Amino acid sequence: MTVADRLRLSSARKSGRQPYSYRQDYLVEKFPDDRPIIIFDGNCVLCTGFARFILKYDKRGSFRLMAGQSPTGQALYRHLELDPGDFGTNILLDQGQAWFKSRGTIRMFQLLGFPWNLAVVLRIVPTSLLDRLYDLVARNRFKWFGRRDQCLLSDPAQHDRFLE
Repeated sequence: MTVADRLRLSSARKSGRQPYSYRQDYLVEKFPDDRPIIIFDGNCVLCTGFARFILKYDKRGSFRLMAGQSPTGQALYRHLELDPGDFGTNILLDQGQAWFKSRGTIRMFQLLGFPWNLAVVLRIVPTSLLDRLYDLVARNRFKWFGRRDQCLLSDPAQHDRFLE
């Protein structure tokens, strides 16, 4: 993530965006947002592995998934003032609120339920430290884990869990 992206992310966090503000953005097509949505890099092996983890352990079917490369994912990245070509953070949309980096990841685990929700103990670690670690992994994710040639394809049995 570039310095400019960090500044935009910081600005988006501080701007106090209203929940569901993307609904008023004519560039973001309407999509079902009645459940938490994880926007991830569909070409990253680590990110798609995390998406598969969510599918496996989200027994209640609470989450929907969306590749950042999808048209709606791209529009949401722009709306959130992030670079739509750099997916250096997964985004959690929960009740219209966008969550980024370590805070978003901890919240994802929290919403998964027991035993995954025990990850909330990580909140005692300063967010700045967790985000630096998050950024380190994000910067090196392709080198360490690899890149997919195409986005993660949904299993037809889980088609309702994916948004385009």
